[in-house]
Amino acid sequence: MDPFAAQPTATEDLPRAAVDGGPGPATAVTAARNRRLAQELPDDAQDLVDARRGLIGSLDPPVVHTADGRTAWDATPFAFLDGDAPATVNPSLWRQSRLTAIQGLFEVVPGVYQVRGLDLSNVSFLEGEHGVIVVDPLISAETAAVALALYRRHRGDRPVTGVIFTHSHVDHFGGVHGVLPPHGAAGDPPVIAPAGFLAHATSENVVAGPAMTRRAVYMYGDVLPPGPRGQVGAGLGLATSRGTIGVVAPTVDVVTTGQEEVVDGLRLQFQLAPDSEAPAEMHVYVPERRALCIAENATHTLHNVLTLRGAPVRDARAWAGYLTEAIDRFGPQLEVVFASHHWPTWGRERAVAYLGLQRDLYAYLHDQTVRLMNRGLTGTEIAEVLTLPPALDRAWHARGYYGTVSHDVKAIYQRYLGWYDGVPARLWRHPPGEAARRYLDFMGGADAVVDKARASYEQGDYRWVVEVLDHVVFAVPDHAAGRALLADAYEQLGYGAESASWRDAYLTGAHELRHGVERAGATDAPLELLAELGVEELLDALAVRVDGPRCWDEHLAVDVVLPDRAETHHVTLRNGVLTHTSAPRPGTADVVVRVPSGQFVALVTGQLAPDRLAAAGVVIEGDAAVLGRLLAVLETPPPDFAIVTP
Repeated sequence: MDPFAAQPTATEDLPRAAVDGGPGPATAVTAARNRRLAQELPDDAQDLVDARRGLIGSLDPPVVHTADGRTAWDATPFAFLDGDAPATVNPSLWRQSRLTAIQGLFEVVPGVYQVRGLDLSNVSFLEGEHGVIVVDPLISAETAAVALALYRRHRGDRPVTGVIFTHSHVDHFGGVHGVLPPHGAAGDPPVIAPAGFLAHATSENVVAGPAMTRRAVYMYGDVLPPGPRGQVGAGLGLATSRGTIGVVAPTVDVVTTGQEEVVDGLRLQFQLAPDSEAPAEMHVYVPERRALCIAENATHTLHNVLTLRGAPVRDARAWAGYLTEAIDRFGPQLEVVFASHHWPTWGRERAVAYLGLQRDLYAYLHDQTVRLMNRGLTGTEIAEVLTLPPALDRAWHARGYYGTVSHDVKAIYQRYLGWYDGVPARLWRHPPGEAARRYLDFMGGADAVVDKARASYEQGDYRWVVEVLDHVVFAVPDHAAGRALLADAYEQLGYGAESASWRDAYLTGAHELRHGVERAGATDAPLELLAELGVEELLDALAVRVDGPRCWDEHLAVDVVLPDRAETHHVTLRNGVLTHTSAPRPGTADVVVRVPSGQFVALVTGQLAPDRLAAAGVVIEGDAAVLGRLLAVLETPPPDFAIVTP
């Protein structure tokens, strides 16, 4: 029996919720379900061997601070993972979390090293003739710097001779300033990334960034304390670091599969994989080491086709195709495959089999979803009936610790057919609050629904409990009994979830029902990322901040001139719509704003007070009040809008 698939400890049939309103114990139903699952899990301990293989040294204690003393990373609260699975955690997820908690510097093969367990992602180090090439420098500069120091402690004080970003998600580039000094000087190490990297890295979360940031609180359990009744990990790693995020522009773009670059004497071969796990992504093969970095397209979990924080739906068909191409292109010479998360797989036969199963996973979900879709089933219906074939079901790395079959199937359906499932009754539904009031009228009122839901809770039918009590809370937000029972039911669903994302979502919902919404941080992307946007992209981002009804009758025009770039952008506000063009519109502006390009972000985000404009090089020609009227209708999204309540 796999030592990480230990039985949950026994529990008594205790009260549903803790007296103080905090997390309660697992019910007898939840505990029994988790015990039963533990008996059904695959009997294979190879992952434990692989996750520990090549360990050279660890960070002790595993704590990283920012320059001003804030905690950027602290893995010590996860020490509770050293033991058997409690009744409050799915035993499969418990196993995964114990594996991702193993941290330190590891040798993948001579010349290829990884630091794992110091952030959500891994950073890899490829040794060249004179120094080291850094692949995917984590989320934060602070964790990246500590990881590099750990590498140097054991491998020598090698200079950084190159940086590679495998894809455009922040956990693979945000810590770059921890491994590179301020970039741009002659002789700087090359920075290599897939074509389109910078645009996607800086813009993917800007337009919908506030909503994504708020939803990410649920996806990653940011407000949950680590523990058997709280956060146990994120599936891809333990958690996300909270340090300083930055980016540098690539100096070398990978524009085609088969492109080769020699960095510090080391030959690198690239395979582009756009619109797979990220819109700009690539794989990196090191022929001299027979080692393939598969980025994030094959990890030890079923990944997201649509992440719960929100993003464009990914292309599962293309994703599978890139893995086939990787097998064909690199498989015959391959000896190890490693990724930006989790641990490597060694040996050509095992590595190719692993890539093949990961390929089959995304291909099967895609093809069978489309087959059933074409038979008339909706996404929700397909998610209930689609099961994986035995070979995939037995593979630990195909289990849903991050993505799930359920929400990936719905995402594939959405990619093809959108939100509407074709049933006219669902074409023009009432919004949740209004529908909830009508449901309660039909069902006899809030008290009656809560009484019936309590009976369903006692039977362990938690999915139904949350469905009906969602109506109670949206119709009568202050119904104490309804909120309490809904929180209890969310909690039990979280305790049984194999996906860390689902667990965190359920437990965060329970937390907010009991304690309210905790104030989150800023919703905007870091200023450094915004500064890398083009002016057109920044203006597009401003357009979705316009409070339309407030300015239906407003009509104004502003010319934004960036002298150092010889650019002029004509911005118009009319009918509540902000539009812009770089086509000449001489003499039509109410005001001309001349601003250095480096100050434009600060100007439009309110970082420049009116009395600092001149010192920043901003010159206003014409009616300055027009600029003020424009900025006044830009809305700042709230960082803490309600999710589980109206």
